[in-house]
Amino acid sequence: MADQVNASPADGVGALAERLAALRANGDSRIIGLTGSVAAGKTTLARQLSKRLVPDLSVETVSTDGFLFPNAILEPQGLLMRKGFPETYDRDGFINALVHVRQGQADFPAHSHQIYDIDPALTRTIHLPDVLILEGLGFESPSRPDRTGGEPDVLVYLDAAEADLEAWYVERFVGFWNAARTDTASFYAQWLHMSEPELRAFAKTVWDGVNLPNLRDHIHPLRDHADIVVRKDSAHTVEIVADRMS
Repeated sequence: MADQVNASPADGVGALAERLAALRANGDSRIIGLTGSVAAGKTTLARQLSKRLVPDLSVETVSTDGFLFPNAILEPQGLLMRKGFPETYDRDGFINALVHVRQGQADFPAHSHQIYDIDPALTRTIHLPDVLILEGLGFESPSRPDRTGGEPDVLVYLDAAEADLEAWYVERFVGFWNAARTDTASFYAQWLHMSEPELRAFAKTVWDGVNLPNLRDHIHPLRDHADIVVRKDSAHTVEIVADRMS
């Protein structure tokens, strides 16, 4: 199975897909955790990996955002602007979903960027595939040497320079803001009164005050414990820079 990914030496996504396929073929590395900073491109990388692994393997991708507590729980505790920090995740729900999907199937909730909240209508029932990619935040350092049923078999960390991450975050924020012009129900519609320079300045304050501290204090430390570390440069080219499962 791994041989059919056909990655060239310069193809970082293909190399990672090939490595994951080999791990799956040689053992029970079925559930892959993919983490890294907000705006690092985890969703895009998960989608690219899925395309490389299919059709030789059945693949499902799920965002861990679905395990954020709903706004109705976060807001009274003053945690709404701390989404993505460890205390904003339903760890019990996350663990239970992984345990149950290993047994055959589980329901995975979903978070909507449009309403900036959990949307029950987006819940998916996942039947255990050959490879399940869980991308997002909320992971903890993996157990060693044996993993529990409630954690990924393989943890991949997507690394990038802080300056690039900030730029990508601001551009993503602007993208959601522009989309809100034709969707007044969007969470980002509340900033439509701003000019684009004002919005970019505001997005940078959110990055500096929320996402950067979360990156430095809670997300980045996982890089030293991840099984595989992938580095992305400013041109969005990726390469494997550490493989601790070799």
